[in-house]
Amino acid sequence: MNPQKVDMFIMTNAKFFESRQLGLIRDRLLALDDSKWVLISSVQLKDPTISLIVSILVGTLGVDRFLIGDTGLGIGKLVTCGGLGIWTVIDWFLIQKATREKNMDTIQQLLF
Repeated sequence: MNPQKVDMFIMTNAKFFESRQLGLIRDRLLALDDSKWVLISSVQLKDPTISLIVSILVGTLGVDRFLIGDTGLGIGKLVTCGGLGIWTVIDWFLIQKATREKNMDTIQQLLF
């Protein structure tokens, strides 16, 4: 794939991934055929900052976990009222990393 397109994708979407993952993503994108560019550029990634805000506001109801696609954990948080608040507070610190991992899973399905 065109290195300029790849670098533009990385610069635009760097906040959606952990910094250690960006090199791997760049290498995989460079090895891809140009025909997959439309698919890669149209993928919807979750914003870790939005996940944190949702977690702070309605994390007790599990909305943050539903937002990133962890339906089972979302139901668990909903039923237990955020683990009586303990799970909610823990997720304030972990939800951004979980969102970035989900984004990496999404992009890996397309690249590998």
